[in-house]
Amino acid sequence: MHVPALSGTHTHTHRRRQAFEQSIFLDFSFFPSPRLQEHDIETPHGVLHVTMRGVPKGNRPVILTYHDIGLNHKSCFNTLFNYEDMQEITQHFAVVHVDAPGQQEGAPPFPSGYHYPTMDELAEMLPSVMTQLKVNSVIGIGVGAGAYVLTRFALNNPSLVEGLVLINVDPCAEGWIDWAASKLSGWTSNLVDIVMAHHFSTDELTENQELIQTYRLHIAQDINQDNLALFCGSYQYRRDLEIERPIVGLNEDTVNTLTCPALLVVGDTSPAVEAVVECNSRLNPIKTTLLKMADCGGLPQVVQPGKLAEAFKYFVQGMGYIPYVLLSHLSNESGTGLFSSSSTRGRFEPKCFCGAYVCQTQGPGTKSGPP
Repeated sequence: MHVPALSGTHTHTHRRRQAFEQSIFLDFSFFPSPRLQEHDIETPHGVLHVTMRGVPKGNRPVILTYHDIGLNHKSCFNTLFNYEDMQEITQHFAVVHVDAPGQQEGAPPFPSGYHYPTMDELAEMLPSVMTQLKVNSVIGIGVGAGAYVLTRFALNNPSLVEGLVLINVDPCAEGWIDWAASKLSGWTSNLVDIVMAHHFSTDELTENQELIQTYRLHIAQDINQDNLALFCGSYQYRRDLEIERPIVGLNEDTVNTLTCPALLVVGDTSPAVEAVVECNSRLNPIKTTLLKMADCGGLPQVVQPGKLAEAFKYFVQGMGYIPYVLLSHLSNESGTGLFSSSSTRGRFEPKCFCGAYVCQTQGPGTKSGPP
């Protein structure tokens, strides 16, 4: 079939869009890297599709990711993990990307009457993944629904989780669909619209057209809509995490809260700001850092991958897994730093710079680990 040639303007726009989509959906590496291995793993609540890069290295944890509703591991995390500074870090770790049931590329529809796992059950599936892949512990990176799953997993299995990066986490039980519907007055509130309102602020939906159109098409065309509705239903009816800030000298050993270091991340115009601030108020201030990214909306890992990669490398260094020399090299390359260093102790303290971040900590953040 003959396809008419595009005009110069249309060709330029098309190429820009292609390049943008490739940055989100394709895997590429700046460094020699092990081949990706895909696994379908049996768990007590069904099969999970996971993608693993590399093999566990000694006693180091594996980086384990869990995506948000309307996305899969590629559309949620590729922009971040394709970023050069992030790949400098992941050379030192194996990475496991988990796709929620039925959300991976090319996923078939579930049979009629299929019971989709609850959010609690999704968390209960992860120990089987670790056992099958011979993983002893993880550093989790989760977004939205995935952040909730990883938090629940860490609460249930504190010995398996060494640290958490939680983007747009909501610890509350309140259904986001009701909230989204209230924001969509005058819109056709179909599933795609509701998921878009979950990810993006009203301003973002109208201003960042390239990003919005790419993700709208992805959610509508690449994700099985029946499967997506089931995943959304589980997230809508999630339980409150019931976490509580410990009080020193009173209930540190009995309160239900995260025991591992946690970095909470949210864009300052994200729909999730209030939820993330609420989560921060419930966690141990000595082990928790809240990073509010300025001029950033609902997908900081896509819109500002370099800033998030920088925050992550200092978070991991604080756990003792990345040498200072590597971090110094990366900071010098970027020209700016999110964290100031203290060479005498090998620790890094948050700082704000150039309006790129609003960094809020209610304690020293993460603790230095062994070298």
